[in-house]
Amino acid sequence: MAIEVFAPAKINLTLHVTGQRDDGYHLLDSLVVFADVGDTVRVTPADRLSLDIDGPEAGGLDAEPDNLVLRAARLLAPDRGAAITLTKRLPVASGIGGGSADAAAGLRALAQLWDMSVPSTEQALALGADLPVCLSSTPLRMRGIGERLDPVPPLPAMEIMLINPRVAVSTPTIFRTLAEKNNPPMERDLPRWRDLPDFAGWLANQRNDLALPAIAQQPVITEVVDALSEAGALFAGMSGSGATCFGLFSPDHPPAEPVLRRRHPDWWCARGRVL
Repeated sequence: MAIEVFAPAKINLTLHVTGQRDDGYHLLDSLVVFADVGDTVRVTPADRLSLDIDGPEAGGLDAEPDNLVLRAARLLAPDRGAAITLTKRLPVASGIGGGSADAAAGLRALAQLWDMSVPSTEQALALGADLPVCLSSTPLRMRGIGERLDPVPPLPAMEIMLINPRVAVSTPTIFRTLAEKNNPPMERDLPRWRDLPDFAGWLANQRNDLALPAIAQQPVITEVVDALSEAGALFAGMSGSGATCFGLFSPDHPPAEPVLRRRHPDWWCARGRVL
């Protein structure tokens, strides 16, 4: 018996840093969505736990014992075995939740294989702040350190383009150099957006508080956002701590991916729809 689970890319359409706890964890207020672009986790019965990694982005990741997928498996059942295959299509450490999405997909797959329940939010947080929202893989408002998850008003239909310029950003450095860590959250009640232009207009008045320190590390991020806007995105921004950027397009907009691939063959590009 083999069980396969999709691990969708996680995109922070907004990311407001609203404080920092005494233990160092940052408090966030973020509108999170997922795309039908991502990795795949496949599990089969086995006597011992193992992990193989393949796919076009496999070169950036090792199947070491501290791999988040293996840590997730041990959290679920320390003494159970399974053969896990992770097919990597998302760039590693790129601000779109690849590792957390993979771990969440692994938890869902192994819970089916072993006939168990997936971990609670509190248990999942032990693996990282993005694990609870990735276990859901639906549009949510994420607050606190990732433990407060609330539904959001219905989103308009939209397509999304993801671009990573193949540069590294240090998330700890970004948080450390963030000038102000007590910023305003989003409004208490999110609006009910009429359509995609209305949603894009609302996003234009929101923030990613990590964007400026990320751009200070890697100025090319600005070039990526500009390229998405020039390609016709109704809104373009940076996801998470970068360096992946996103552009939101009307479903009937001509595909921009071929043009951007020709202009920037060294960038990673993927196009899909928001789930």
